Amino acid sequence: MAGTGSRAQPSPPVDDAVVVEHLCVVRGGRPVLPDLSLRVPTGQVVGLLGPSGGGKSTLMRAVVGVQVVESGTVTVLGAPAGSPALRHRVGYLTQAPSVYGDLSVRDNVRYFGQVLGAPPDAADRAMDDVDLADHAGVRVDRLSGGQRSRASLACVLVGSPDLLVLDEPTVGLDPVLRRDLWALFGRLAAAGATVLVSSHVMDEATRCDRLLLLRDGHILSDSTLPELLSRTGAADAEQAFLTLVESRGGTTRGEEAAG
Repeated sequence: MAGTGSRAQPSPPVDDAVVVEHLCVVRGGRPVLPDLSLRVPTGQVVGLLGPSGGGKSTLMRAVVGVQVVESGTVTVLGAPAGSPALRHRVGYLTQAPSVYGDLSVRDNVRYFGQVLGAPPDAADRAMDDVDLADHAGVRVDRLSGGQRSRASLACVLVGSPDLLVLDEPTVGLDPVLRRDLWALFGRLAAAGATVLVSSHVMDEATRCDRLLLLRDGHILSDSTLPELLSRTGAADAEQAFLTLVESRGGTTRGEEAAG
């Protein structure tokens, strides 16, 4: 994949890109996030890891301001989540591709670039970043599932957001593309962006600067991978997660409610 190119002039940085304090989200009559507090440092790749149904997607929706919350606060880049001032500063990738099937990859990315006020060459850079330059003229509804997900990611990247909230962006991708996307996330963070990325694949923990382990709406750990392994005596992130679950007297099965 190509480099990310030049980014728009950044806004003054804050120490923490995301601050969540005592967040409570109730869905279907039960608390999905009963009382969640955490911080996402600026300029890092932060992995939100845990089993399906643990609350990852709900938390991400709260961060981008599209989730109804019962109580608590979510502050993003110094402003309340969902504030109009954040619309061009936060990029959100959902699990389901969010692109127009009857348009080509190029037309999709250019459209979102125009909406976000991106420079003319931003669309080409974004398609290069996700390795879709060779498919730029292909209609999205003729792409594979993984390619559609990458087309959605290009539409997120085209505006050079300060915060990227990516919900399982590597699902369904082959190992080479997964490696390349994680390398891209690292480059974006090195250029000053903050990347909050969820996954239920524990081996992706090695790609993150910091890890948030989430289960049943509770943060089991907020640390770097070396700190997590030292604390649990585990050999890898998956074993560490299991150790933390067992230390709380729980099982490893995720709840079936929406995450």
